[in-house]
Amino acid sequence: MIRNPYAEVLRVPGAAAFSAAGGLARLPNAMVAIGTVLMMQEFTGSYAVAGRVSAVLVVAQAIGAPQAARLVDRIGQARVLFPLLAITTAGLLGLVGAAAAHAPEPVLWVIAVVAGASQGSYGSYVRARWTHVLRDPRHLHTAFSFEAAVDELVFIVGPIIATALATSVIASGALIVAAIGGVVGGVAFLVQRRTEPPVRRDAAGAGADDVGVVRMTDDGAVLEPAVTTGRRRSVLLEPGMPVLALVFLAMGIIFGAVDVSTVAFATEQGARQLAGVLLAAFAGGSLISGLVYGAAHWRSRLSSRFLVGTVVLAAGVSLFLTAHSKPALAVAMFGTGFALAPTLVNGNAMVQVLVPADRLTEGLAWVSTAIGAGAAAGSWLGGTRIDSGGSEAGFLVAMVAGWVCVVFALVALPTLRRR
Repeated sequence: MIRNPYAEVLRVPGAAAFSAAGGLARLPNAMVAIGTVLMMQEFTGSYAVAGRVSAVLVVAQAIGAPQAARLVDRIGQARVLFPLLAITTAGLLGLVGAAAAHAPEPVLWVIAVVAGASQGSYGSYVRARWTHVLRDPRHLHTAFSFEAAVDELVFIVGPIIATALATSVIASGALIVAAIGGVVGGVAFLVQRRTEPPVRRDAAGAGADDVGVVRMTDDGAVLEPAVTTGRRRSVLLEPGMPVLALVFLAMGIIFGAVDVSTVAFATEQGARQLAGVLLAAFAGGSLISGLVYGAAHWRSRLSSRFLVGTVVLAAGVSLFLTAHSKPALAVAMFGTGFALAPTLVNGNAMVQVLVPADRLTEGLAWVSTAIGAGAAAGSWLGGTRIDSGGSEAGFLVAMVAGWVCVVFALVALPTLRRR
């Protein structure tokens, strides 16, 4: 009988439930960026304005998510995230109302800051739960790969729903549904207290329940005791983390530029409603590769696989400039998507090498933050370039970011291998 590694990890008590709820809680991350672009472009007629408002929201999330994660590590998921969930919901619905009322752009920025800064990073919270309930490093690799596949599934469904609602029902429909999905998923996730990671207290107050965290390395993994030093500097200052964050920042620029460029491309082709389908092809390739990657156990260096992933991603994104029809772009996006999930899985695994065991949630949040900040910059730059040069100019931004990502990965490689 063929062993199914995913079935093994999902049989862990409570795992399937918190993973499913966490997936739904991530729905806003997949819908808000493109939903904001579609809504604002419809109300203002400008991709530049749409890109700026979307960028402000994502930048606010990029700044707020690590701070929320730091609080989560100190006082627990439920105590921090329930209040933030209420603020996020109010912010998203407030942005819908302000856009419909044609509020001045600075007002939209303020509301976008509220909606974004409180959103948090449910992907990091779910992964923190996996490190709490699993001890076998191979199982943890499988679980992280599964979560990467969940991410991509959300990013397949989310853009399709967002574009269908915004183009066929109501311009603000994507943000409304994102707010509802975020509430339902967030509440379902947070009420599951049995699998919530314990608070990691300072060394003087460390409890017996804090048994440790699995840490991944190039040669395997170790289980470290949850002993803290009392040091509270940002994990972004840990050796290796700054340059790793820059890799993901450049990767985020790819995502942001591709989002807004795909909307513009579909509009130029007279099929604006298919923008979500094209983006789903991108995520679909990643979903497949993530599941395949997670089912295997690799002997090559983790850092080397990470570098190869960035090279394949950059080469694939470069092909977008050669696509002049919807089927051609869909094929290019689907193929390029195969580099996404493995690269993200490897990046999250390397965070476990670089940060203290008691600061894991914050470390994982910085990965999401870097991607989010990059996505904001990509949306902003892409929207500005599209207004003057069309979708091709936006895809050029993504291509340049792809090769910058490779350069940063090369710079990071010696440090990552030493660590």
